[in-house]
Amino acid sequence: MKKYRLIYIVMAAVLVLASCKKEAVGPVISDPTAPVITAPAAGLSLELTESNATDDLTFTWSAAANYGFAAAVTYKVEMSLPGDNFAKPTAIITTTALTGTLTYGDLNNMLMAAELAPAVSADLQIRIAASVSDLVPSAYSSILTLSVKPYRVIVNYPKLYVPGSYQGWSPGAAPVVSSLLSDGKYEGYIWFANAGTQFKFTDGPSWTTNWGDDGANGTLDPNGANIVAAEAGYYKINVNLPALTYTIVKTVWGVIGNATSGGWDSDQKMTFDATAGTWSITLDLVAGDLKFRANDAWTINFGDNKTNLSLEYDGANIPIATNGHYTVTLDLRGPIYTYVIVKN
Repeated sequence: MKKYRLIYIVMAAVLVLASCKKEAVGPVISDPTAPVITAPAAGLSLELTESNATDDLTFTWSAAANYGFAAAVTYKVEMSLPGDNFAKPTAIITTTALTGTLTYGDLNNMLMAAELAPAVSADLQIRIAASVSDLVPSAYSSILTLSVKPYRVIVNYPKLYVPGSYQGWSPGAAPVVSSLLSDGKYEGYIWFANAGTQFKFTDGPSWTTNWGDDGANGTLDPNGANIVAAEAGYYKINVNLPALTYTIVKTVWGVIGNATSGGWDSDQKMTFDATAGTWSITLDLVAGDLKFRANDAWTINFGDNKTNLSLEYDGANIPIATNGHYTVTLDLRGPIYTYVIVKN
């Protein structure tokens, strides 16, 4: 009997110790109260311009609470681009306060970096994320939708001037080729109205530093001989200044795709407007896709990877939603190549 009584005492002690250990566990995390956005108001529509670039866009929200323990909360104002639904949110403000501000100009730069179309309204989704630790899930506010129309920022890319016989040999008034990556590699498209057009490259709006080609072999020479474009036409010009090389390729542009009557087998020829500096075509299109390409070949072609009216070499097909009569315009005056498709 004493033996069983001893067993009961030991078991009771074990249970008491186990109970004590459970009580020693840290605080229980409860579901926190999510922050609530109090400004700006729902339905706000913003048109961003250079003149209001220094204006402030201010967000305010209520505090997240009831974590079950004393917590220092970090808040992020997160932005989601159209169609993303916070799959890849961008934190535009991070703070421990209950308010945050950024300028219209800063917001515009973010939207341009994300390649949103300028002068076109886009619905941005905004939420507040409250976090106390990487080990604790964030608490999110309800989503606020803002309509924002960004503007194109003109970036001063490095450039070479292309003076020649076609424009009076005036470097300061000459078209340019640009280096988008600032890596010494330049590109641009220039119209030469006459056969035998001569030109050179200058490193500024003067003749102080200039390059020609003494051997007509694609190699640049300081103060070299004039470069000659044998035929009239619209030329793709590339310069690799570190390697002192260049190429010029005459281009004739068209549209191709299953949205056109020729499908993916033949180009629909575009017409160049020397006054406007653009290529265009008016034609019937059906629901489908199209691309731009030069010289009836895929060597030089453009698509649009983000459907934002900005073109990329070998880019994605451009969708046409509905059948209709359209005017399609291609603008390669650069340094960013663009297009417009308008239903007539």
